[in-house]
Amino acid sequence: MPNIKSQIKRMRKSEDQRQRNRSVKSALKTKIKKFETALQSGDADEAREKFDDASRELDKAATKGVIHKNKAANKKSRMARDVNSMGS
Repeated sequence: MPNIKSQIKRMRKSEDQRQRNRSVKSALKTKIKKFETALQSGDADEAREKFDDASRELDKAATKGVIHKNKAANKKSRMARDVNSMGS
């Protein structure tokens, strides 16, 4: 445990940030999993709807700095490819 006042505050803040990031990542994984489930079911409309939700969540996570923007772009690209190949 640090003695320096600023380090104590820093530890407190970083713990809050860690908890927030964890929450965002968990929500993101849930949305992606729901998309994959819809994709496996074969329902194109449901999959497209879940894709929109997951895509929005990926963008939010990238904006907040929870995940890298390129990782979000790659995930969205793969998901879009799967949805489009399913529709045709």
